[in-house]
Amino acid sequence: MLWILLLLMFVGTLYLLANARLSLHVWLGILAVFDIVLIMAGMSGIIGFILLLLITMFFVLFGIDEVRKKTVSSVILNYIRKALPPMSQTERDAVEAGTVWWDAELFQGKPDWNILLSSPKPQLSEDEQAYLDGPVEVLCGMLDDWQINHELRDLSPETWDFIKKNGFFAMIIPKSYGGLEFSAYAHSCVIQKIASRSGAAAVTVMVPNSLGPAELLLAYGTDEQKDYYLPRLARGEDIPCFALTGPDAGSDAGAIPDTGIVCKQEFNGQETVGLLLNWEKRYITLGPVATVLGLAFHVYDPDHLLGEEEDLGITCALVPAGTPGVELGRRHDPLNIAFQNGPNWGRDVFIPLDWIIGGQAQIGKGWRMLVERLSIGRGISLPALSAAAGKLCTDTTGTYARVRKQFRTSIGRFEGVEEALARIGGLTYIMDSTVKLTTTALDQGEKPAVLTAIAKRYLTEFMRQVVNDAMDVHGGRGICLGPSNYLGRTYQSIPVAITVEGANILTRSMIIFGQGAMRCHPYLQDEIAAASMTDRKQAIEAFDKALMSHLAYTYANASRAMLYGLTGGLLVDSPVEGPTARYFKQINRFSAAFSAMADLSLLTLGGSLKRKESISGRFADALAYLYLTSAVLKRYEDDNRPAGELALVHWSCQFSLYQVQQALDGIIRNFPLRPVAWKMRALVFPLGRHLKLPDDRLTHQMAELLIEPSESRSHLVEGIYQPEGEAEITGRLHHAIALTLQAEPIERKLKEQGNVYTPALPYDEWIASLVANSSLNAEEAGTLQQARKAIRAAVMVDDFPADEWG
Repeated sequence: MLWILLLLMFVGTLYLLANARLSLHVWLGILAVFDIVLIMAGMSGIIGFILLLLITMFFVLFGIDEVRKKTVSSVILNYIRKALPPMSQTERDAVEAGTVWWDAELFQGKPDWNILLSSPKPQLSEDEQAYLDGPVEVLCGMLDDWQINHELRDLSPETWDFIKKNGFFAMIIPKSYGGLEFSAYAHSCVIQKIASRSGAAAVTVMVPNSLGPAELLLAYGTDEQKDYYLPRLARGEDIPCFALTGPDAGSDAGAIPDTGIVCKQEFNGQETVGLLLNWEKRYITLGPVATVLGLAFHVYDPDHLLGEEEDLGITCALVPAGTPGVELGRRHDPLNIAFQNGPNWGRDVFIPLDWIIGGQAQIGKGWRMLVERLSIGRGISLPALSAAAGKLCTDTTGTYARVRKQFRTSIGRFEGVEEALARIGGLTYIMDSTVKLTTTALDQGEKPAVLTAIAKRYLTEFMRQVVNDAMDVHGGRGICLGPSNYLGRTYQSIPVAITVEGANILTRSMIIFGQGAMRCHPYLQDEIAAASMTDRKQAIEAFDKALMSHLAYTYANASRAMLYGLTGGLLVDSPVEGPTARYFKQINRFSAAFSAMADLSLLTLGGSLKRKESISGRFADALAYLYLTSAVLKRYEDDNRPAGELALVHWSCQFSLYQVQQALDGIIRNFPLRPVAWKMRALVFPLGRHLKLPDDRLTHQMAELLIEPSESRSHLVEGIYQPEGEAEITGRLHHAIALTLQAEPIERKLKEQGNVYTPALPYDEWIASLVANSSLNAEEAGTLQQARKAIRAAVMVDDFPADEWG
């Protein structure tokens, strides 16, 4: 009985410590009381007295302010000053860019669900919906992806003209400048619909609306620059590009060798202070056809024409393509996807200072401009492209797996194919949910750099998995390129999305957790700021204050993680009831575990954690999948918990939370300081790891959802271009499944009669014989023949005369 009471006391103590942010003094006092109870009960023996002695020592060291400041805080401050790696200006700009939102709630271990669940459901305005139903629908009907990529190697002149005249380059430009002024959600919807038809067209539309001149002008441009360029961009008179990457500087933007030397030259008949530019860029989308270049370069002032400093930093400017010395027009071939992309360079190109975005005052602020605006753009374009690929694969693969039969059975009913179909549907649901939540944050005015990095990296990786699965199910139907192939070009283009706007390896291993720790942690920036102070006394005071709050925060999260782990999440609160409540609880549990482990890592590894990229990458995985699961649950609540989509929610949450579990376990197994790793395991997995991937029963439900028409299936693929009619490459599939569903009851009736087709007779003759013996009527015979013809048209691939390969 005593043991039970003590166990209840222990759990109660953990619950108190986990749910109340108590000071370290109170923490130590509670531990002392609990230890004294154990001693008085005669259950701890000499160990209890030793523990009480340790608690007393800790109280003296940490509980008495002057002692703590002279010993603990001073020693740790000295250690941090030595261990803290130098932070470059580009790193500092990246860390300080954007805002934090739901990522901070997840990172800090006690998410406030009201913040998430009270955020609005994304909605299109009447104008935005009309644009999708009008110009976007028309544009998709004009696009022939085979013609674009194989024959013209470009969009047709008519398509270019339509894009320019209908404002496709002006989605982010305010109406006052002639633009559309769309929400981030509408922007995403436009990209999704176009991307489901043609990747090359989608990229062409994406770039001017993402990280480019218009975005930078709106945020930083002078009134004169906005008044001149924004109307021209909105009308399509100017085609913009942005030139950042070069042969010698990709991810390491601080190493840009491109220069702008402050000097005086004659410009428009007058001596003018300006910049003499020399640059070499590559991989620049729209570069070969651009009329105005956004350009990033490093400014130097060797003659001190602008001030005392010589190295003035990375700067951005707008340079008309016709400026003397500018060279462009050659093209790269990005995996046979025919969007305009190529190198450009400039030799001794002189520009006046007022061509700098924002004017002279913005010299040296270029990198900050770029990372701040990237925190918006990368949360829209590539996630939308990924969601579009998922929806296209869901629609086409589910339909193909239903109409394509082997061994007289739809291939979608084979368990091996069901596994692929379940992944396609589940990952698509996660992608679409994440797009909705991320664009909602952007439309609320947030610039969540960490969350947009997560959306870009993980959704493009999901796209890779989904398209690979779709290709596996289609087999030869997906492999053979031609006018009737609706998957091949998407498959080819995957590495492009993986690489641009922050390569996925770099984003996962260095940016998400590194930037997240600095931005989302409530005390880390204060500690680093204190360590940078020159006044020793002031530094210790500031550092001690932050450190004590940090330790109390860490202990609370560690207690919460252990409590939730010991009780299997039973004592975790959930903001909802019903079948999804357990997933909210698991997010709360893993959020606390993530936070405690992150703190232990930061406190023990310090600056060396920056170089532990595999550890950092696993932290990124854990944080990312917590966000993705949150997005799924938010969408389910926004949609009023549709019963038909519960299988999608279960699969998505079980898959994602399993990844969180595995990521945290991977950190523990590979953590270099083993005693710390053992402590992490005791806190996070005191009873072991129990989450599993979705089981076969749920996998079967998911596959059924994809291969059978339903409201839930239609909702899942909503937003892509879905033309009807046998002349359309995806319309053939829809036509075939409609006839298949009509034909199957007739085929079952024939089977019950013992009439099963064999190739001994041509199919039409066999049908005629069944009509002759009254096994079929004429209408039924026509349905079977039409279905067979439609299915054959849907599964056929293209072939070409030999001389076309010449």
